[in-house]
Amino acid sequence: MKKIYLPNYKDGSIVNLMASIEKSLGGKPLYKPLKGFKPDELKRFSNIILIVIDGLGYDYLMRNGKGSFLKKHLRKSITSTFPSTTASAITAFNTGVAPQQHAITGWFTWLKELGAVFTILPFVPRYNNHSGRTLEPKAIFDYSTFESRLKISTYKLYPKKIVKSDYTSSNSKGANLMPYTAQSSFFKAIVKLAKLDRKKKFIHAYWPGFDTECHHHSPKSKKALLHFKKLDRGLGLFIKKMQGTSSIIIITADHGQIDVPVKSRISLKDHPELAKTLALPLCGEPRAAYCYVHAPKAKQFEKYAKTKLKKCCWLFKSEDLISKNWFGLFKPNPKLLDRVGDYVLVMKKDYVIKDFLITEKEHFLLGNHGGVSRQEMLVPLIVVKP
Repeated sequence: MKKIYLPNYKDGSIVNLMASIEKSLGGKPLYKPLKGFKPDELKRFSNIILIVIDGLGYDYLMRNGKGSFLKKHLRKSITSTFPSTTASAITAFNTGVAPQQHAITGWFTWLKELGAVFTILPFVPRYNNHSGRTLEPKAIFDYSTFESRLKISTYKLYPKKIVKSDYTSSNSKGANLMPYTAQSSFFKAIVKLAKLDRKKKFIHAYWPGFDTECHHHSPKSKKALLHFKKLDRGLGLFIKKMQGTSSIIIITADHGQIDVPVKSRISLKDHPELAKTLALPLCGEPRAAYCYVHAPKAKQFEKYAKTKLKKCCWLFKSEDLISKNWFGLFKPNPKLLDRVGDYVLVMKKDYVIKDFLITEKEHFLLGNHGGVSRQEMLVPLIVVKP
């Protein structure tokens, strides 16, 4: 885990996968298509189906997938985004561009427009967990969605409990949103859509359950493995029902996960001298923390991070990571720098760093992501043509 694994936005990431799909449907993507997965390969199919399994890393599949349906149809590994987290990577699937453009930079995001740190996917202020909002989410999610650029019928499957959320609704413009409640209804809905007619369709189906198991029980847990095996069996049965539908099924993930032992948990309360240098709570992710630093205390912050936390993290200036294309290629969103702070603590090995507001109980997840380890950054590309 000493090596830093960065996204390959040139031709090897989930962003490039979306570019292959978009170009095959007559669009003009900003990014190049994925190497080894040319748009021409998709053109002959009536149904292009993208299944995103939240949290399923390439290394997890290689380690636990012997004899599985998913490993049998594995084509190669591709990279996530930076940070390698749901907020940034799922938004890449939803927009077809990288965080450099969409500027959704992590679970906790400083929104200068609102003067508050938001938990961005539930779209609520971090401090009170309910929105009570006075603005439309489109004021924040102000980019074009992937489906809005397509000139065909498009569908998105999301769990019922989040299908009407501000984030899901705002990031699904142009698509027909459909809820599901269980694995059986998830696959049943895809089959039904594929058999509707022979017209060209794009179906995007999102499965968050595996990620949830890894977060709460660890990616090394039996519960995560049982979930993986059940999902894999379900996929195998689902594919049989898809025969004769003129479908290509692309299965991938937004990121992988790592196990975080108790000894690798860093709480900001144990580092009061570091906390004194910060103007805002830590933002981003426990594996990639954005630090908003009081300008007069910048040298103090740097010295502390480079000495006291040297074994735990790398310290980067946020603007340097933007210029070095960690967040994506091309012109950055004007809001990006505001949302990644002054510095980024990129965690080494299996370390995480967290702070807790006075409204929050101290809590660490067993499985984490957002960093630059191989386990977090590499995801599988699985292609099935029933």
